[in-house]
Amino acid sequence: MDKTQRAGTESIENIEHTDNIENPESAQAQTQPEATEGKSGFKLFAGDKVLWIILATLGMISILVVYSSSAKMGYSPYESRTATDFLLEQIKRVSICAALILVVHRLNCRLYNRLALLLFLGCTLLTAATYFTAQTTNGAARWILGIQPSEALKIATVVFLARQLAARQAKISRLRIVPSLDPRKWFKSPAQKKIWREGTIPVLLPVVIACGTIVTAHTSSAILVFAISMIMMYVGRVKGTELLKVLGLAAAAGIIFLFAFKIGRSDTATSRVGTWKDLWTKSWTETSIDQLPDTERAMIAIHEGGLFGRGAGRSLMRVKLTHPECDYTFALFVEEYGMILAVIMMIFYLWISVRGIVIFTRCETAFPSLLVLGLVLLITLQALLHVMVAVNLIPETGQTLPFVSRGGSSMFFSAIAMGMVLGVSRQNDEKSHDKPRGESIVE
Repeated sequence: MDKTQRAGTESIENIEHTDNIENPESAQAQTQPEATEGKSGFKLFAGDKVLWIILATLGMISILVVYSSSAKMGYSPYESRTATDFLLEQIKRVSICAALILVVHRLNCRLYNRLALLLFLGCTLLTAATYFTAQTTNGAARWILGIQPSEALKIATVVFLARQLAARQAKISRLRIVPSLDPRKWFKSPAQKKIWREGTIPVLLPVVIACGTIVTAHTSSAILVFAISMIMMYVGRVKGTELLKVLGLAAAAGIIFLFAFKIGRSDTATSRVGTWKDLWTKSWTETSIDQLPDTERAMIAIHEGGLFGRGAGRSLMRVKLTHPECDYTFALFVEEYGMILAVIMMIFYLWISVRGIVIFTRCETAFPSLLVLGLVLLITLQALLHVMVAVNLIPETGQTLPFVSRGGSSMFFSAIAMGMVLGVSRQNDEKSHDKPRGESIVE
């Protein structure tokens, strides 16, 4: 009886094994039920979770800081809105930023690659158009169609340069991007024609156009874009000797066009440099606080804040600073919340760069990795410039504190940038990056 049962059992197992071979799909479903059930579907907050937490925290800080700093405008006899109106306006902006990040991070990063040229040309033309038809703010023509197109151009330049560098990874380390300084050789020498065709026009010229378009309205933004572009080219394996040539030419051009020919807002730039120098060399002890420059007032606010701050909404310098809600947000935050919390906020920005490096290293191809690198640098370096101005390490730049300072265009385009970064992170997790031919891994 036992032998009969054992033989029957073996025959049944053989039949099931035969069925599994003939029907592999059913066999896989039987052997891997847990793996199928474990797969996650659509995630609202996909990508790097730490970045989501940092951005949410900075958004809440923004609401608190702008509400406090806008008290100056809310109680001004020349302003029809109240502090509550500014609070609701900032909540609306933060909500729009959240929506932008949610939408953008669901897009495939290759979409930016395909649209890079169109985006770059469109943003360049809009930024150039501001000099003829735009609304003037603080002595510079910056607004058109309700936005600052220069903020969009910064992102478009990063996207386009990432595309150009990625497409040339197979030969980028051998390319020359700086032509001869003798214009007569440009059209006569075959070697110079090759440099223009393969290196100067596709890689260097877009950076020159972007910086030249931005510089007349916002000098510090042009310098920021140039610095980020140089880092991207270095990581993208452009020859070091070529980058040194670019640095030298850029320094010479800056001195000639900004100071010798007085192009753009060079008068404003030289005035800010002079004020910055005076703050280090001149005694202001007997000067009325109303006659102090904004940077000096910002440093007073930081001093008054100390380690623990005066308390939320108790800033005294917010009514003395010209733009506490934009240009000196960090100083206002220190005065009210103290240096300890301010250092933690600075760590958040450094953390963004750290998470960006993690995402960068996980990318398998050059375009998404260079895209993440450029966009993360755009956020963190802008925050660094803002803080350095508040403590008088550099002259005033007018750079806002990303995601915290009041300002629609800056916040919205920063949100788009971080949405792109989170989108690349999402595709890293999903392993959905394509691998186009000729685009090698950046090592």
